[in-house]
Amino acid sequence: MSNVKEWPVFGMRRQDKEQNLLDELQRLSDWHHGACPQYRTIVDRFGFRRTVRRLDEVPFLPVRLFKHERLLSVPQADIVKTMTSSGTSGQSVSQIFLDKETSALQVRVLSRIVGEFIGPQRLPLLVIDCRATVADRDRFSARTAGVLGFSIFGREVEFALNDDMTLDVERIQRFLDKYRDQNILLFGFTFIVWQHFVQALEALDITLPLGRGLLIHGGGWKQLQTHAVSHAEFRRRLDAVAGLKRVHNYYGMVEQTGSIFMECEHGHLHTSSWSDVIVRDPVDFSPLPAGKRGLIQLLSVIPRSYPGHSLLSEDLGEIVGVDDCACGRMGTYFNVHGRIQNAETRGCSDTYSR
Repeated sequence: MSNVKEWPVFGMRRQDKEQNLLDELQRLSDWHHGACPQYRTIVDRFGFRRTVRRLDEVPFLPVRLFKHERLLSVPQADIVKTMTSSGTSGQSVSQIFLDKETSALQVRVLSRIVGEFIGPQRLPLLVIDCRATVADRDRFSARTAGVLGFSIFGREVEFALNDDMTLDVERIQRFLDKYRDQNILLFGFTFIVWQHFVQALEALDITLPLGRGLLIHGGGWKQLQTHAVSHAEFRRRLDAVAGLKRVHNYYGMVEQTGSIFMECEHGHLHTSSWSDVIVRDPVDFSPLPAGKRGLIQLLSVIPRSYPGHSLLSEDLGEIVGVDDCACGRMGTYFNVHGRIQNAETRGCSDTYSR
């Protein structure tokens, strides 16, 4: 797969990045067109260009299609892992089929993106979830994949919650005592962090000494919005109960695992060298300029075993800019504003309900 593993994480300016992505995405489109019958049918029937000159011409699939079709571009015998999307009771779930090459590239890219934020050293890791989440290693839910994926950045992994989702304060305190003078990494899904960590600590009237901690969280913002909890309120109350000031949200989906978009210090989500986003008009799907809200299309050079390299999501967002974020990272940076009306609720933390 050429030299994509060695691309600089956020170091490509627009012109170089677009050419690299175009070359790889064209190669992937040709591969999937020849290897996946459903992808070929959609591309041919809807008249997508076979050879593209711009990123917004790359054929895309609606992300919901993965809930209804088994989409593979390699033989079933090559599949080493099947991942499933989140979904509340009664909803269909996506199935994503990974071969060794795709799975290895996912891990490599994820580790390089996250490493830009946490540094090169593995840190003591406190997972704001329960150990039962990772019990099934054969079928990976979005939540399982998230916990296992981020666990590669930790050592001495500990879980903050019991299997009934109650907070184990004594276990957490033992963990913090052991690593009292060290930086600590925390990971969790947004709604679980909110309900089972922040609100649980508030109810117990307990504060934790996590001033040296760094929290990475994602998924489940829709549930927080229904509780009228803003990003600012989430951060304020995290600080109040745990002294956590270094907090990074991320955006991503199981259909493009590994290709996540991390939130920078200025509150914007960033594309890496391996990904990009296009915002499209919800009515005619034409590409929109920066500052205009529309449906987010996600591009990634990672998926080879399934045609997930160009997906139209059901999320609304807007591009803020390219190459000029105050954080200094190159690439497109953007904001997400929730889901289109009447789209089903989904997100990694939505898989848990009491």
